[in-house]
Amino acid sequence: MAVLEAVLERITYANEENGYTVARVDTGRGGDLLTVVGSLLGAQPGESLRMEGRWASHPQYGKQFTVENYTTVLPATIQGIRRYLGSGLIKGIGPVMADRITTHFGVDTLDIIENEPKRLVEVPGLGPKRTKMIGAAWEEQKAIKEVMIFLQGVGVSTSIAVRIYKKYGDGSISVVKGEPYRLAADVWGIGFLTADRIAQAVGIPHDSPERVKAGLQYALSQSTDQGHCYLPEEQLISDAVKLLQVDMGLVIECLAELAAEDEGVVKERVPGPDGVEQVTAVYLVPFHRAELSLSAQVLRLLRTGEDRMPAFRDVAWDKALSWLAGRTGAELAPEQQEAVRLALTEKVAVLTGGPGCGKSFTVRSIVELARAKKAKVVLAAPTGRAAKRLAELTGAEASTVHRLLELRPGGDAAYDRDRPLDADLVVVDEASMLDLLLANKLIKAVAPGAHLLLVGDVDQLPSVGAGEVLRDLLAEGGPVPRVRLTRIFRQAQQSGVVTNAHRINSGVQPLTEGLPDFFLFVEDETEDAGRVTVDVAARRIPAKFGLDPRRDVQVLAPMHRGPAGAGTLNGLLQQAITPGRPDLPEKRLGGRVFRIGDKVTQIRNNYEKGENGVFNGTVGVVTALNADDQRLTVLTDEDEEVPYDFDELDELAHAYAVTIHRSQGSEYPAVVIPVTTGAWMMLQRNLLYTAVTRAKKLVVLVGSRKAIGQAVRTVSAGRRCTALDHRLRGLSAP
Repeated sequence: MAVLEAVLERITYANEENGYTVARVDTGRGGDLLTVVGSLLGAQPGESLRMEGRWASHPQYGKQFTVENYTTVLPATIQGIRRYLGSGLIKGIGPVMADRITTHFGVDTLDIIENEPKRLVEVPGLGPKRTKMIGAAWEEQKAIKEVMIFLQGVGVSTSIAVRIYKKYGDGSISVVKGEPYRLAADVWGIGFLTADRIAQAVGIPHDSPERVKAGLQYALSQSTDQGHCYLPEEQLISDAVKLLQVDMGLVIECLAELAAEDEGVVKERVPGPDGVEQVTAVYLVPFHRAELSLSAQVLRLLRTGEDRMPAFRDVAWDKALSWLAGRTGAELAPEQQEAVRLALTEKVAVLTGGPGCGKSFTVRSIVELARAKKAKVVLAAPTGRAAKRLAELTGAEASTVHRLLELRPGGDAAYDRDRPLDADLVVVDEASMLDLLLANKLIKAVAPGAHLLLVGDVDQLPSVGAGEVLRDLLAEGGPVPRVRLTRIFRQAQQSGVVTNAHRINSGVQPLTEGLPDFFLFVEDETEDAGRVTVDVAARRIPAKFGLDPRRDVQVLAPMHRGPAGAGTLNGLLQQAITPGRPDLPEKRLGGRVFRIGDKVTQIRNNYEKGENGVFNGTVGVVTALNADDQRLTVLTDEDEEVPYDFDELDELAHAYAVTIHRSQGSEYPAVVIPVTTGAWMMLQRNLLYTAVTRAKKLVVLVGSRKAIGQAVRTVSAGRRCTALDHRLRGLSAP
């Protein structure tokens, strides 16, 4: 083993999952920087490192040092200290302030920060507030370092170690040693696999019941990420045996204990996804409670004798509808009239239908009539974009469901059954996006006697979260009144986007020639399709149609991985639309870089951020980036400025390209969709249909006719595991 002492100059590449890092270091002996590779978890540019490892020669990159382990050595020279402090390691100190501090205190700088931080006020430009912040950041950094060193041998990434420290503080090491499986439940970004790796490193046996129970709950939580509310018991057992590599008998025993404790899981016999055979369903407790609660709340609303809009019980509909036509300047079609009557006379109703069938105009008509009778109308949608669109359509205020309910840290809502919304009519658009947990919170908050109208396209992809709420509410034999709009209006028939959406939904190939708003660029190779997608989105559409590539054009990919996946396309689109500039600050995180002007999206629900939380799928633009404060600011679609500390940036992903699943509820002037054989497993009819229906004016497909044919032909395989439709039918039976 050789020893190398050097200052870490920059990190070229870092894999956040396993900690593998490629970095450049300065040995202080003059000459070029050296390349080091290996696990440099937690090391920051500017730090002096003492690395143990081996020298090797790489055929392409030449001489490099492979690090086996390292320790941080505080720099001893003024130059080293200045570089160390100016690296962004300590919040509140950037390069300029580092220069001032080291000029004032010289080689004693680190000693002063450690032992006499109050003396920092001697430095010009440093007040007591900033001084206190620097002292606190230094202490936190020291504590994190201790946790980092402990976690280093287990291969946990820097950002996760920081999160562990933020969650447990000084208790971090004792939790990690004593209850490692708690990490999977408590700390976002740590799944069972990482917790399991840590547990093995601290000596928890492979066949420990604690491990098996944690593995069972992990398998169930993975299935909720796939949209299932439960798993059939046999499938759960086989998944757990595969995951844990333990004896089936032990898994069955631990599952029985979990179910008996009634803490982690619930078992219940329900009709299976095929609706024929009964299965033993195993639920995580929150999903079981939500399913029971949601079905009971729907029935409660339907059956109540109260009515907050009694004026519509005996209204003269001919008069009301002709008054409405005078207000809106257009007659409603018969099925639209039925929807209006239903929404205003029934306590719960669903309005569904594809693009161009007049859902929006019907909603506007319902709101106009309700307002004419002085009803309090509340409008909401699952995403900021959809809420904005609803507000523009009706001329009334609309908010996201999260804001409407005022969700709080922990996910509890300010409005619920005990404190319902003050509304006579609640209208929720894009209801196909409502997952089980959110739908339950929403319906709990509707007051007895108020009317609830859910509007959405049931043929689109189901929600990102678990459940198929809209489909279950529309299931045959269920108690919820519904109208499906099927007639495409003449104006919409002239749109290639609308025409092709309906063709795709009927299993017919889209027309791709001779239309002014629907195009196909044929590229049979996936790599070529990725390249052309970027060119179309960043250059060709803006040049031909005058659209802004960042604001008006959205690339929608069937999957995240691969040469035409959202991950790769984001990097290429960022280079094309928001390239780096020497005069603008940027922040590198692993293989990604954040810049001012970047289009980004939140990838987890975070109830602590913003006014009422920031939720998975929220999109925004980076408007500020401050290296000294280690913070960037995002202006969201809801016009809220949300700050992110640099150690929270793994909650953000670039959004120049997003997966079709993540685009639900949003609408864009133009969409570009790579449809390639590289995404073969994902190509399904409702996926392509959802992507096409996101476009207001223009769709460009890039890819192969074979892949498009596969998507149009393939009807989504199998239903999600949910028993909501069964519960609604059971409760509605006399």
